[in-house]
Amino acid sequence: MWISPEQLATEYVARLIRYPGALQVLDFADGRVRLVGIRALQGGPLVGQALRTLREHIPGADARVAAIYRAGKSIQPEGDTVVEDGDEVFFLAARKDIRLVMSEMRKQAAPARRVVIAGGGNIGFRLASELEDKNQVKLIERDSERARRVSELLNRTTVLLGDAADEELLLEENIDSVDVFAALTNSEEANILSAMLAKRLGAHKVMALINKPSYAELIESGSIDVAISPQTVTIGSLLAHVRRGDVVRVHSLRRGAAEAIEVVVHGDTDSSKVIGRRIEDIKLPQGTTLGAVVRGEDVIIAVSCVGIAVFLFVKGTYADFPTALRHATFNVVSIATDSGLHTQDYSLWPIFAPM
Repeated sequence: MWISPEQLATEYVARLIRYPGALQVLDFADGRVRLVGIRALQGGPLVGQALRTLREHIPGADARVAAIYRAGKSIQPEGDTVVEDGDEVFFLAARKDIRLVMSEMRKQAAPARRVVIAGGGNIGFRLASELEDKNQVKLIERDSERARRVSELLNRTTVLLGDAADEELLLEENIDSVDVFAALTNSEEANILSAMLAKRLGAHKVMALINKPSYAELIESGSIDVAISPQTVTIGSLLAHVRRGDVVRVHSLRRGAAEAIEVVVHGDTDSSKVIGRRIEDIKLPQGTTLGAVVRGEDVIIAVSCVGIAVFLFVKGTYADFPTALRHATFNVVSIATDSGLHTQDYSLWPIFAPM
C-alpha cells in the first residue's frame, strides 16, 4: 500500500477551500458521503434551535448531526439539543447536500476565488495545480530556483519570489481582498507567523501547516482559522491499513477526540450481527453512533425511531384495555427519530417507518 502524506494533505486543504467555513471535510464511500465540521455562528438558521428542527428547515436534504463540541467538551446530540453560537458541529450528509446543511449553521459564505499560497514545496505546488483552473491563485516562494521551476510547471498561477512574512509584499498583493491564505512551507514557525500576519492585514481565512498536532488547538484559539497537521490527515489511511479486514477508512475528529470509521459488512442474518436488523436493534459500543449507510449509489442517513404517535380505533365494548387493544385498528399520525426528525408529513418519514 502506497500512502503519500503530501497528497493527502493537499486534498484535505483543497476540500476546506471548496467549503468556506468548514473546519474539517472528511470523505467516505469515495466521496459520496462527507463528514463536515463547522463552527456554528449567530445568524445561522439552526443556531438557537433544537436539532429536531433541521429537517423542517431543509426538507429536501438528509443529514445527521454526529457530534457537537462546546467549549472543548463533547455533547451527545439529541433531538432536543439546542445548537449554540460557537459550537463545533460535525454532521454527515450526501455530498450534494453539504452546502445546504452548512448554511443552517452559519451565514453562507461566498465561494473562495482568490487564494494565496505561501511555499512552493510539494504541497504548495500540488495545491496550486489543483486550484488554478477554477481560482485566481498566487504562490509565494522565497527560493529563486524553486520559484522558477514552479512557474514553468504551473499554467495559470502567478508565482512571486519573496518572503510570505514580508508585510510590504503582502500589502502590494492586496492581501485584504484574499479569500484564503494557506501557509504551506516546510517551516512551522514561518507558517504560523505568515498566517498571523496575513490575518492581521485582512485575509478572510488563513490556514497554517504545522508539524506538531498538539499545537493545533492552541493555534486555532488565536487568529489562525485552521491548523493543518499532515500527521493527523495521514493517520486515517494508516489506521485503515493496520486494521485491515473490511475497514475502508478511519478519520480522526478534532485531533483525536473521536474517530469516524467506514466499514463494509458481509454475510446474512444468521452470520452477521448487523445485516437484516433495524438500526435501533444493533448493539453498538457505548458512545458509538451509526451515521449513514451507502448501498450501491444510494446514501441512506441512518435514523432510528424513538417515538410514534398513533390514533386507535376500537369498535365495541371490552372488559379491559389489553383486550380492546388486540381488537383495535390504528393509524400512525406522526413520527420522531433520534436524528431530530419530528413530523406529521408522511412523505418525510424514513423508509422503514410507514405502516
